[in-house]
Amino acid sequence: MTSGIVYTETVVHAAPEQFVADAPYQMAIVSLEEGGRHTVRIEGPRVSIGDRVIFIEDRNGIAFFRKAAQDAAAPLQD
Repeated sequence: MTSGIVYTETVVHAAPEQFVADAPYQMAIVSLEEGGRHTVRIEGPRVSIGDRVIFIEDRNGIAFFRKAAQDAAAPLQD
């Protein structure tokens, strides 16, 4: 799981109890480069549908991605 394209996204304002301190935060479903889709948290600037994102780390089983640099925005087959 290294990079992909944002398939859909949302901002969570009413978070589950264990994530209340993090709210609001952005989540996305990402179409992964290697195939399949994964639900992830977004770190840093907000992403939009179609943006390329890259994996940055796993925190307690939650994958965190961030928006990729503009020059990394190559088309991804879905």
